[in-house]
Amino acid sequence: MSVHETIHIRRSIESAANHVCLSVSVVTFNPNPILLQRTLDSLRYAVAYLRAQRGQNLSVSVLLVNNGSDCISDTWASVFKQDAIECKVIAGHGNIGYGRGHNLAIESLTSDYHLILNPDVDMAENALDQALKFFDKHPAVALLAPHVSGEDNVTQYLCRRYPTVLDLFVRGFLWKKAQTLFILRLARYELHDLIKVKSLSHELADQTIDTFISPQIVSGCYMMFRTNVLKKLGGFDSRYFLYFEDYDLSLRAGAIASIAYVPAVRIVHFGGGASKKGWRHIYLFVMSAYHFFNRFGWRWL
Repeated sequence: MSVHETIHIRRSIESAANHVCLSVSVVTFNPNPILLQRTLDSLRYAVAYLRAQRGQNLSVSVLLVNNGSDCISDTWASVFKQDAIECKVIAGHGNIGYGRGHNLAIESLTSDYHLILNPDVDMAENALDQALKFFDKHPAVALLAPHVSGEDNVTQYLCRRYPTVLDLFVRGFLWKKAQTLFILRLARYELHDLIKVKSLSHELADQTIDTFISPQIVSGCYMMFRTNVLKKLGGFDSRYFLYFEDYDLSLRAGAIASIAYVPAVRIVHFGGGASKKGWRHIYLFVMSAYHFFNRFGWRWL
């Protein structure tokens, strides 16, 4: 074997070793078409940025799970294909719930990393790049949560401590004026003190991606996993139809690996608020909370 052949084989092996496979699942049920378009476009731009940083050693697949939506069609598969992103639409199963919808995608994954993404999230262009950089530096971390802000650019505190029944009632159902009576309690539940410090330190350092905390619970609107850990957990618990499936998955993930809040990964989230969506959502919220506390332990006050 010639020297050139040896070098070529060595480079091929190194390239294969450095190759990264990323998958993304989005579950939709009657989504806002404008927000969905914004979400999927931001995903495309983030993938393009990631490729610009990592070269061609990257493959990306998107699984669009249609629980009931006129917005999702094979047209999106063609759009993603133009950006060299594999896309599959999973449909025909009806509205089986948020967690079970994602599980349809998770069960067939062969990727290195998997992003669970809401259809109402606009991610920063460098969000995927910052996430993978963080994973590269922290092999013990298996689940990553981003810094989340609303459309008004105000921070949404979606990383949480273990909740009490009172925390959930105050946070979900009391009017804003009444919530001020519990402001310190809610701040503790939502990790205000830690998140403010970590987010500020990231902004001051400008490029610090190591600044993170280890929350017990993170939001299902954007959960970046090492796929092998996600599959080991079996994805979401299918007994939750909607709400608290992310609480459940966070606690199970934290029992076998580390979870990180990484302020360098930034998204805008347009959703939330079960009590504002009608009685059916309130019922689903209460039933899921009941199942969650039965499984992990009741804390009242």
